[in-house]
Amino acid sequence: MNVERNNLFINTPSNEPLAARMRPRTLDEFIGQDHIMGQGRLLRRAIQADMLSSLIFAGPPGTGKTTLAMVIANTTRGRFASLNAVLSGVKEVRAEIEAAREQMALHGRRTILFVDEVHRWNKAQQDALLPWVENGTVILIGATTENPFFEVNAALVSRSRIFQLRPLDAGELRRVAEQALADPVRGYGSLRVGVAEEAMQHLISVADGDARSLLNALQLAVETSTDHFPPPQGSRIEVSLEVAEESIQRKALLYDREGDYHYDTISAFIKSIRGSDPDAALYWMARMVAAGEDPRYILRRMLISAAEDVGLADPNALLVVEAAARAWDRIGLPEGQFHLAQAALYLATCPKSNSCLGYFDARAAVEQERSRDVPRHLRDANRDKEGFGHGEGYLYPHAYRDHWVAQAYLPQELQGRLFYTPARQGYEARIADEVERRRELQLALAVDETDEQEILTFSPADNERDRWLRRTAGGRSAVLQDVRERVIAAAELQRHSRVLVAGVGADVLLWEALRHTPEGLVGALVTNHAHAERIAYQAERLDPLQRPLVCVADPGALQPTADCAQRDNWPEQFEALLGRNLLQKCSDKTALLRRARQHSCGRIVLAETVACAGTRLSQLFGDKLSAEQRELLCNAEESVFGDRTNPMVNWDSADMQRYFAEAGIGNIGYEQFSHSTQRVIPQAELQRWIIDPDSRLGAVLRQHADERRLREVAAAMLAAQPPDGVPWQTTVLVIWGSAVA
Repeated sequence: MNVERNNLFINTPSNEPLAARMRPRTLDEFIGQDHIMGQGRLLRRAIQADMLSSLIFAGPPGTGKTTLAMVIANTTRGRFASLNAVLSGVKEVRAEIEAAREQMALHGRRTILFVDEVHRWNKAQQDALLPWVENGTVILIGATTENPFFEVNAALVSRSRIFQLRPLDAGELRRVAEQALADPVRGYGSLRVGVAEEAMQHLISVADGDARSLLNALQLAVETSTDHFPPPQGSRIEVSLEVAEESIQRKALLYDREGDYHYDTISAFIKSIRGSDPDAALYWMARMVAAGEDPRYILRRMLISAAEDVGLADPNALLVVEAAARAWDRIGLPEGQFHLAQAALYLATCPKSNSCLGYFDARAAVEQERSRDVPRHLRDANRDKEGFGHGEGYLYPHAYRDHWVAQAYLPQELQGRLFYTPARQGYEARIADEVERRRELQLALAVDETDEQEILTFSPADNERDRWLRRTAGGRSAVLQDVRERVIAAAELQRHSRVLVAGVGADVLLWEALRHTPEGLVGALVTNHAHAERIAYQAERLDPLQRPLVCVADPGALQPTADCAQRDNWPEQFEALLGRNLLQKCSDKTALLRRARQHSCGRIVLAETVACAGTRLSQLFGDKLSAEQRELLCNAEESVFGDRTNPMVNWDSADMQRYFAEAGIGNIGYEQFSHSTQRVIPQAELQRWIIDPDSRLGAVLRQHADERRLREVAAAMLAAQPPDGVPWQTTVLVIWGSAVA
């Protein structure tokens, strides 16, 4: 496949590299970084609205940090100034600050100060900028290839929003190259340039996510493929694979022995060992060695892993790595790489156990709790046996069968605490059962030997009403917290995700979703203006760019009504749709799920109360009613819960999975859980359920009994209710799937 452009040639500055000439000038020209610059993303909205706060762009070279700053410079109505931290110091910072103060005082214009390579400034230089960032004299935009949380002043970081830029993928790099070939003014669109497909693929592959590297290589390939550049009009330039290979021959390894790449790569290496992936372990270790990492450092980390990740699952692991370290000291490079590889492969392929971490649980118990006395039978008997009885009662294990006897070794207050949990892998699998058996005997013995404790305090009984109120409120909040945690976990939200929240009582999801997507967007659909106003009031404490979009939607619809003030800002699609009881009253659940799929290009996660599995009054009070009353109530509840026309009760988890599948939602998963709480049912609520003809149960009961008999039933249940309430079960189904099957 060839990419060819035929246009009239227009001269461009010959002393300016192609990468500089092709630097995007507007948001529309910017390619890549959709997670922060896509439609509806926080940063894009802030740039378009000219409402920037201080920012720090962090990412590898060639990902667009400086370009984004230039786009902001072309967009903002304020004054834009730039400094390079390599070439400037405190003097230049003070000059820019003075100019910024003057602009604000005379013209009311704010100043945006871009600092490239901001991590190159020392602490004093960064401190010189801090007061003016804090009082708003300047808005800082910093760019760094390092981790800003380590390399930039913590005070500056705390006053800035951090955006991490990623290497461009192959598709984005291709768009960058094609844009350069097509542009007649800044690129090669005025020439007849053909780039062989295999040459383009090579340039993209070796550029490895770096747009600047790609454009530099493309420039070299194009301008050296002809004897004279620019060539005579009408001439054709052919870029072959051989030319491309000469233009960009090797990927530059991104590795800094004191920076992020060092820590990230060793982290990937150790996690590959922990995950028992020998191929990945060899790759990451080879990458470190090729980049010049000290093999002794790699061996030290493997020694740690041998205890932390392998431990007693294979006690020989520590010996193997120690032997490899000694061999390395004797042999060195290049043959010493065999010993590095052997140690890494042994660790990656042997059974794993992290039971040694139990030590840190014991350490925490020592540091957080008060000091415990050593049990008397474990104390040193050589000094105080006669006076204090130290050591009395100690059982000498070697005097017993198998050299073991059951006795307590922990302080009395810590009996039953477990610090060591043997893994079911390797050597530990052979000892695990024996450890558990002995532990059970020791715990049983500890119960028999419990000392009587003196009662030192007395508390009067709590008020009965306060007790059940707290219990009821705690139970309800526990259900909501459980729903929130499970839905958010299933949604797998990213910091830049666009999230749609809908359904009855979905507020519990809205604010948590907002916390999980600080660089994204959250939209909430509610059914009335009063609800929308309540959310808007709660959101007033947030920065305007961080507030959720709130729109009113018609029941059963998943898009704003025509009169919604924020409709113009509403994205066409979201990465996630979260709902609570979204389908509760919907008679055609499949149709609503199809509409949900249209508005989500990612996950759909719903939490639906399973009414058919809920508590029934006949179960709670049946034994307190007369036979006639019990039969009346049971028959009425069977009629209500068995009504196949009632969308609230005519489904279970199997039905819901079928609805998802019929709507074209794939990768379906679900979990159903129940909460049981003590609940006091108020008299008014109980009477409404039983007597009110507007309630479903009441309407059925009235078909078989008059109001007097129903009041007798309600009175009997009210009298039978214990002071602390009845056990009330709530069952919730959390179900999720992918909008793209």
